Amino acid sequence: MTASPARFTFDLDLGRNEDSHSMVPETAMVELLAAARAEGVAAGRAEGERTALANAAKAQAAAAEALGSRVAAMAAAMDDARKQAVADGVELSLSIARKLAGGLIAREPTVEIETLVAECMATLDGVPHLVIRCEPMLADAVRDIATGKMTTSGFTGRLVVLGDPDVAIGDARIEWADGGVVRDIRKLSTEIDLKIAEYFAARGIRNQETEQ
Repeated sequence: MTASPARFTFDLDLGRNEDSHSMVPETAMVELLAAARAEGVAAGRAEGERTALANAAKAQAAAAEALGSRVAAMAAAMDDARKQAVADGVELSLSIARKLAGGLIAREPTVEIETLVAECMATLDGVPHLVIRCEPMLADAVRDIATGKMTTSGFTGRLVVLGDPDVAIGDARIEWADGGVVRDIRKLSTEIDLKIAEYFAARGIRNQETEQ
């Protein structure tokens, strides 16, 4: 007797998904999406803040550098202004002094010569002779002045006064056996200019008059 094959029956409802218990519910999916979106927003905000902070730091550094440059420029300008004020003050003082000296020489051309003669005679005891050279038109006046100084200084040597065309008005050259002194306003003016130039150079001051 042949056994009939057993019928295989499916104890399974094909209309039901056996894995339905593993699927994510819709509400949970919404929550996950919302959380992901929030996380993305937070990350974007954090990155934006970092970028903003970095840009702000760069801007502050640039502003500080620019401010430092401006302060340095202002300090340099103030220093230049101070130096220029010194130069202008010296120039003005020198100009006034030269005008006053020129005016004094024009009015009283023998004043400085008289002072020089008096100083020499007071220190030249025992000198056999004294020669005074001056501008020719002043020779007579200088001779009278020197003769008068001999009586008050005790100088007993021989006095010679010569007019010399090479000597400018107001200047004089006094000579004795082993020495002499010279008053030369032009040489004195040159020496003053040199001293002023040295003073300016030592302090980094540029001056138009001394540079010419």
